[in-house]
Amino acid sequence: MAEGGAIPDVSQAAVTGRGAPPRAARRAGLLVTLVLGGLTATPPLAMDMYLPSLPEVTDALHAPATTVQLTLTACLAGMALGQLLVGPMSDRWGRRRPLLAGLAVYVVATALCALAPTVELLVAFRLAQGLAGAAGIVIARAMVRDLYDGVAMARFFSTLMLISGVAPVVAPLIGGQILRVTDWRGVFVVLTAVGIALTGVVAARLPETLPAAERHSGGVGEALRSMRRLLADPPFTGYLLTGGFAFAALFAYIAASPFVIQEIHGASPQTFSLLFGVNSIGLVVVGQINGKVLVGRVRLDRVLAAGLVVVTLAATALLLMATGVFGEVGLVPVSAALFVLMSAMGVTLPNAQSLALLRVRHSAGSASALLGTTSFAIGAVASPLVGVAGEDTAVPMAVVQLVAAVVALAFFVGMCRPWKDTGAAAEGPAKEISGLSARTTPEVGEDS
Repeated sequence: MAEGGAIPDVSQAAVTGRGAPPRAARRAGLLVTLVLGGLTATPPLAMDMYLPSLPEVTDALHAPATTVQLTLTACLAGMALGQLLVGPMSDRWGRRRPLLAGLAVYVVATALCALAPTVELLVAFRLAQGLAGAAGIVIARAMVRDLYDGVAMARFFSTLMLISGVAPVVAPLIGGQILRVTDWRGVFVVLTAVGIALTGVVAARLPETLPAAERHSGGVGEALRSMRRLLADPPFTGYLLTGGFAFAALFAYIAASPFVIQEIHGASPQTFSLLFGVNSIGLVVVGQINGKVLVGRVRLDRVLAAGLVVVTLAATALLLMATGVFGEVGLVPVSAALFVLMSAMGVTLPNAQSLALLRVRHSAGSASALLGTTSFAIGAVASPLVGVAGEDTAVPMAVVQLVAAVVALAFFVGMCRPWKDTGAAAEGPAKEISGLSARTTPEVGEDS
């Protein structure tokens, strides 16, 4: 089992842990790492590059802000449903075929977004874009579980956060610059080109990580039974919901920040892109501290708890500022609170995912689908709520963020019970995570 950031050769020997990969294979593994990072970067690319153009879309398509925000909701809902479908498919047919099919449809749907004549069609095309783009998200996460366990998996999720974290840093900056030379449709043209390039690299260089002997032969019924077994495990469900509501706080920021920063505080699209990039850098840096410093030294439950508390405090500060408790505040204090909230996500989201997936061994696709579907579904509900009071107040964004953070903390404490060791000590690779969580049960979700 490999440690560190580079994936070893993903041949049968490497997957089963037999044999040491040669140096050339390790170089190939680094490329696989970058490709997996690119796949997990699909959501921030599809979302964040488009964000600076939201006010322009509102004007160009003569639609209210709440309707235009549905283009984000539709994409997010599509990603939620798509993961639920693609995850079990990848457990049955392997990772490559469903991934390539999803990427191909994603490219077509993104191109159609660039041609949408009405906001209703744009919403529909964004739904299709999300459905297809879900393949990259769920299968990349399942591939990590195919290849890693214990400390190595937790560290690799932080490595993926570094790679995929470049996307939210760069995407709004690119989107803002695209708007200097063209309109919002040009953003989708660029996204189409990126999708074509990623599809080509995946087809040429990404190997299969799930051996045929480990695939599930059952159909939809078996997939549903596997998911039911996963959901019957309280800690898994607790981490699932903790991560899902934390993601809702993050997505409330994504959906509302263009209007809060540009419309309320009068910033330009370029200034918004810069601030968004700075916040994303905070998320990436904290994620690397998590992977390089904390993992293996501090229990992940404790790190996750600290992250949730910081998110709650930052959301509280935003609500107090939005309601005028501190008087009239400018862009700087609001941006500072958003920076703290985003940075705390660097320990909250990857640790919630790691702790959930550590309880699963052979149903990684189904588990990954549940994680992704829950997060994106809750985020899709949060998205329209941030615009219910119009474009002139940040109160709905802060309320949604605070409620989501408090609910996430409640599920974490109530279902995961981080102060207790509720599971038996695991054998084999699970011993590696004794510094992470002694409650890991790798066989959750498997047939008894």
